[in-house]
Amino acid sequence: MGRKVTLATCCLNQWALDFEGNLSRILKSIEIAKQKGAKYRLGPELEICGYGCADHFYESDTLLHCFQVLKCLLESPLTHDIICDVGMPVMHHNVRYNCRVIFLNKKILLIRPKMLLANYGNNREFRWFSPWSRPRHIEEYFLPRMIQDVTGQTTVPFGDGVLSTKDTCIGSEMCAELWNPRSPHVDMGLDGIEIFTNSSASYHELRKADHRVNLVKSATTKSGGIYLFANQKGCDGDRLYYDGCAMIAINGDIVARGAQFSLEDVEVVTATLDLEDVRCYRGERCHPHMEYEHRPYQRMKTDFCLSDCDDRCLPTHQPVDWIFNTPEEEISLGPACWLWDYLRRSGQAGFLLPLSGGVDSSSSACIVYSMCVQICQAVKDGNSQVLDDVQRVVNDSSYRPEDPRELCGRLFTTCYMASENSSEDTRNRAKDLAAQIGSNHLNINIDMAVKGMLGIFSVVTGKWPQFRANGGSARENLALQNVQARVRMILAYLFAQLCLWAQGKPGGLLVLGSANVDESLTGYFTKYDCSSADINPIGGVSKMDLKCFLQYCVKRFQLTALISILDAPPTAELEPLTDGKVVQTDEADMGMTYSELSVIGRLRKISKCGPYSMFCKLIHSWKETFSPSQVATKVKHFFRMYSINRHKMTTVTPSYHAENYSPDDNRFDLRPFLYNTHWAWQFRCIDSEVAVME
Repeated sequence: MGRKVTLATCCLNQWALDFEGNLSRILKSIEIAKQKGAKYRLGPELEICGYGCADHFYESDTLLHCFQVLKCLLESPLTHDIICDVGMPVMHHNVRYNCRVIFLNKKILLIRPKMLLANYGNNREFRWFSPWSRPRHIEEYFLPRMIQDVTGQTTVPFGDGVLSTKDTCIGSEMCAELWNPRSPHVDMGLDGIEIFTNSSASYHELRKADHRVNLVKSATTKSGGIYLFANQKGCDGDRLYYDGCAMIAINGDIVARGAQFSLEDVEVVTATLDLEDVRCYRGERCHPHMEYEHRPYQRMKTDFCLSDCDDRCLPTHQPVDWIFNTPEEEISLGPACWLWDYLRRSGQAGFLLPLSGGVDSSSSACIVYSMCVQICQAVKDGNSQVLDDVQRVVNDSSYRPEDPRELCGRLFTTCYMASENSSEDTRNRAKDLAAQIGSNHLNINIDMAVKGMLGIFSVVTGKWPQFRANGGSARENLALQNVQARVRMILAYLFAQLCLWAQGKPGGLLVLGSANVDESLTGYFTKYDCSSADINPIGGVSKMDLKCFLQYCVKRFQLTALISILDAPPTAELEPLTDGKVVQTDEADMGMTYSELSVIGRLRKISKCGPYSMFCKLIHSWKETFSPSQVATKVKHFFRMYSINRHKMTTVTPSYHAENYSPDDNRFDLRPFLYNTHWAWQFRCIDSEVAVME
C-alpha cells in the first residue's frame, strides 16, 4: 500500500569549526541511516559548523566553509536516494539566518530559516542571527557558484515552506520553536503536514530531560503526527554539554529514543511508522476546515517516496517507556562525558586535582573515576573511536583499558597539599579515596612555600602577620588564609606541567577545580586559589546535590571512603587547629547553610528576585523557622556577600553548566561586578516591612 515510512534522526558530537570532523560524522550518520532502511535523515542544529561558534558566525570564512562542506555532502554517493536535512548558517539579502538545508540526489529542495530564536539562558542567537519573520512566505535564494556547479540550480526556495513527497508532507521546526507558545507544528498539523522535524542544540541541565520529552509528546498528542527530534551531543568547545536524547514520537507516544549521555560520536535512531495511524488519529480529533484560518503552507514537491509499495510485512515501532536518570546519575554521567571530550580534544595527557578530602574535591575525583568507567565500558562495547582516543592520550598504541582503576592511574593525578593547619583526618580521607579510585596520589607540604612568601613580605615591611587565634586582626587572618590557598594554585600548575616530565612521560595535565555553584554565588573562595583551574566539572552543581551524588557513588562504585567524607563538616582548613582538630567550618564562615543558599540562589536567578522581593517570598517559605527580622538579616547578609565578591566571577574557572541558577559571568548570568554594597534603598524597604510586621 505504500504507507509505512522509515525515518532517521541522530545525535552528533560536533565540534565548533571542526569542519573536517563534522563532515565525517554527518556522513557516518547518513550511512548508518541508509543501512537501517531510512529514506529521511535529520541532523542537529548548525551541525556543519557546530552550534557553539559564537562570534565566529560573524566571519565570512564560517559561511564559506559551510558551503564547502555542503558541496562535499551533495557530491557524496552516501547522500543519494535519501532526503538529507542538515544545519548551517546562510546569508540571504545580506542577513544571516540559522537554516536547515534539505536536499536529495544533488538537488536542494528547500532552505528553511529559523523563525523563533533562542535568546535566554546560555543562548544568544539574536547576536548572530535574524529570525525569519514572514510566516508561510517563500523567496528565491541565489546559490553560490560552487553549489550551482553541483546541483545545476541557480536559485532554490528559501523561507517558511514544507516538503511534499509523493506519499506524505514534512515540516521543520528548530530547537527553541518547540519550546515557544506559538510553535510552528501547531499550524503545520492543521494544514495536513504529517511529519514534523526538530533539529536542536539543547544543552544539559539537571532535571531538564523530562521537559524536552513531554514537549515532543505533547506536540503530537494535540493534533497527531510523527515528530523527529535531533540533538547535538558532547562538548563542542565551551561550558555546555549537549545531552543527546534523540527521539521519534507518533500520536503522543515515544517509539524510539537515543541515549542522554554516551561516548558515541555518532548515534542514529530510526523508526518505521504507519502514516495511516496519523491519518486515523487526526480523522477523529482534528477538524482543520473549522479551526485553521491561515493561508496554507507552500509545498515544495519532490518526485520521491519515503515508503515502498510492498510494505505489508514491515513491522512498525511500538511505544517505549522512557526511564529518566536521577540527578545523581546525571552528575555522574554528564560532567564525565564533558571531561572526556575536553581531554581528548585538548591534546593533554590527563588531569591533576588538588584533593582536600572534602565533599567538593571528592566529587570532582568521583566524576573523573566515572569517566574512566564509561571509557572502559565503551571499549568493551567495541567503540573504536574511544579506543583510538585513549591510546593517543596515554601515548600507547597497544593499550586497551579494561579496569577503571588502572586507567584512572594513567590519566589522573591527585595531590593533598598539607599545611600546618591541615588535620590528619582530611589527609587520610584524601589518601583513602585516591586508593579506591586508583589515582596517582601525591602528598605535598606547602609550609615552606607559605613561610617563604611571608618572609618576603616581612623583609619589605618589617611586619609578620598573625592569625586571629594568635592575636591577629581580621585583615591579617584573611590574608594568611589567602596566601595558603594561592600557593596551592601555583603548586598545582607546577605539578600539572612537570609531573609527567619528571616520570619521563610526554604531555601535561589539565588542572581541575572543585568550587561548587553555591560557593561561587557567595564568593566563598579565594580569588586565584585552587578554584582557579583549567576547567571545573562541579562548578554548576549545588552542595546539596553533590552530597547526594557522593552517596550514590558509595553504592554505584563501592567507594566506601566517601562515607567519612560525607560525615565530616565542610571546612577550608586555613586557620590554626585547636588540639589537632578543625574549628573552622564553611557554613559558619558564610553565615548560612548550603541548603539556605540553594533556596536563595534559585530566587535570585530563576525567580528574578532582588533583595526586597526575595525577603517577601522568604518570610512565607521560612516562616516556620525564622522570624521576619531573622529572614531580613539573612537576605541582607547574602546580598552583601554576593555584591562584595561578585568580581570573583569575572575570573572564575570555566565550569560545566548544570544548574539554572548558576552565577557564571561568561554569558549565563550577566551582572555588574562593582556594586554599592550598602544596598541602602533596597534594605530600607525591607526594614520598613519588618517594622510593620513585628
